[in-house]
Amino acid sequence: MPMRRWIPITVLAVCWTLVAGVGFSFAQEDQGDRKVVSRVVPEYPEMARTLKLSGSVKVEVLVLPNGTVKSLQVKGGHPVLAQAAAEAVRKWKWVPAKSETKEPVTVKFEPEN
Repeated sequence: MPMRRWIPITVLAVCWTLVAGVGFSFAQEDQGDRKVVSRVVPEYPEMARTLKLSGSVKVEVLVLPNGTVKSLQVKGGHPVLAQAAAEAVRKWKWVPAKSETKEPVTVKFEPEN
């Protein structure tokens, strides 16, 4: 069997053995100075559900004075989970402030027990 065929099989096998559980829960942590007043729970991607992926996605959010998201950068996490986390965090709201702030956010995708 060619080496190229083994790579996807190996990735699937590793993902399958690392993650246990049937359902998933989401925990969002904001570590910045500004308080989050409205959170949107990320939609768990079907591919992630099939592969039973879990993990954390780190995001740095630039928040406008009115508390809405101006921009964000994904700083780490599985790409499938990162997209879902970014889409949800873009809809978050923070308390108003006098100026723009950078807020670190970690969105955790964890298997339910």
